[in-house]
This record gives sequence, structure tokens and C-alpha cells, in this order.
Amino acid sequence: MLSSEKLNEISNKIKEVVSSSPLGDVEKNMHALLKGVFTKMELVSREEFDVQAEVLRNTRQKLEQLEAKIFALEAQNQAISPTDQVK
Repeated sequence: MLSSEKLNEISNKIKEVVSSSPLGDVEKNMHALLKGVFTKMELVSREEFDVQAEVLRNTRQKLEQLEAKIFALEAQNQAISPTDQVK
């Protein structure tokens, strides 16, 4: 995803080119047009991607811990004899 800085940089370069041409009116709408296109593409910023990747790593770690606990509890449950479970 292009960050706001990159988007502004592209927009500024377009402004420079367009300002010296009869396409001056296009320059006014270019930034909004680019932003709209990127929004429709449902792109996310690198920062947001990194945050979500960290959340996913943490969630995966917690899942592994819970799976280990379940495995230990199941092993413990199987170690108990059937007569002990009736009591």
C-alpha cells in the first residue's frame, strides 16, 4: 500500500507537471482520485499490516498454549482409571 507520504509525493509531482499545462483543473482532483482508487482496492498501510501481523502472532502463540493445556488435560484424564471416574 502506498502511504500518505508516497501518495502526497505522487500528487505533488503530478501538480508540478500539470501546473505548467492547460490541465490545471485536473491537478485539483488528482489527489482525491488516487485516494479513492486506493480505497476501493481495499489496501492497508504498512503500519496497519504490521500491527495486524503482530496480533496474529500473539493469537497463534496463545492458541498453541491452549492446545498444549488441552493435550495435558486429556492425557491426565486418560491416566485416571474408569473406577476413579465413577467416584
